[in-house]
Amino acid sequence: MMMDFLLTPEQQKYQELARKFTREYILPVADEYDRKGEFPWPIVKAVKEIGLNCMTAPKDYGGPGLDSVTISVVMEEFAYGCGGIATTLGGNGLSSYPVLIAGTEEQKKLFFGILVPGGLGAFALTEPGAGSDAGAVSTVARKVGDEYVINGTKCFITTGAMADVFIVFASTNPSLKHRGLSAFIVERDREGIAIGHEEHKMGIRSSNTVEVRFKDTRVPASHLLGKEGDGFKIAMQTLDMARPIVGSIAVGIARAALEECINYVKTRTDGGKPLAADQAIQFRLADMAIKVETARLMVRRALVLKEAGLPYSKESAMAKTLAGDVAMEVTAEAVEIMGCLGYSKDSRVEKLMRDAKITQIYEGTNQVQRIVIANHLLR
Repeated sequence: MMMDFLLTPEQQKYQELARKFTREYILPVADEYDRKGEFPWPIVKAVKEIGLNCMTAPKDYGGPGLDSVTISVVMEEFAYGCGGIATTLGGNGLSSYPVLIAGTEEQKKLFFGILVPGGLGAFALTEPGAGSDAGAVSTVARKVGDEYVINGTKCFITTGAMADVFIVFASTNPSLKHRGLSAFIVERDREGIAIGHEEHKMGIRSSNTVEVRFKDTRVPASHLLGKEGDGFKIAMQTLDMARPIVGSIAVGIARAALEECINYVKTRTDGGKPLAADQAIQFRLADMAIKVETARLMVRRALVLKEAGLPYSKESAMAKTLAGDVAMEVTAEAVEIMGCLGYSKDSRVEKLMRDAKITQIYEGTNQVQRIVIANHLLR
């Protein structure tokens, strides 16, 4: 892939660093981790060595303090190697956003003091009865003296079994529904935290996804992010920040499928000619390339608006929706063009298609994104 000259020299440097890391550490083992469904500990440790384990951490707290465009560029490269590993490596970013949005100086020191040296964070919002409807959260946090006591169960928590710290969303006033939601920093070593069912997924199999239970888990009142009732607002702002990054993962997966398909049609012959000479194949490849480039530009636009301090919630939803749909369309097209080989587990595009599906689901389904977009249009 050519260098992206829309990026600054510093962003290009990080793009090349991530590309080299993906080539050396992710691509050689992606299939093995997918097949075994194992957590990629060696890669998690290796990414710490190049300083990309907590890209959102500000320099004041020991992190690289990367801007959102740079993070998206890095995440695309990681996802080009493996969507599951990229999801794992992006987990610290997702869990960091609530702290960046609402954290005090002391809370940021606490949280990044765990993540920057190599710890892992997890974002704990989803529950068995609260997926797209965050206001239906049933986990509760009861104020007792100068502590909160948390009780409830979270599900589909990325990196949950491996996390050193959680951002937990719990209701401090259930009668207020979403207006009673609050957010807390909860360290893993606190009493009452148990890891439940581990999900065995169709794709992103190297990403750990589990149920997390909290039973009379006590945290200091100082671990409350913002004020009581700020949780829903923090969650929505977090998802606005995270959705273009999911879009970057989707673009990386789609780009990998397109490149695999191009390599295949150049070498596969039919009737004595390479498939690449067939105009019908050429048109399909052209459409795939148009979709990948357009999705990347939509992701980039959303993040440029964010970095400029302009409203970007609609564009964030658009970026995630477009890129997720493109990832599924391009990977499915690659499987179809490659035929039986594409459908076989001996082919990389089979895994890419399985990994692509989650980008239409996590951080808010693409149907929910369309509701968000329509709400902005109809205001």
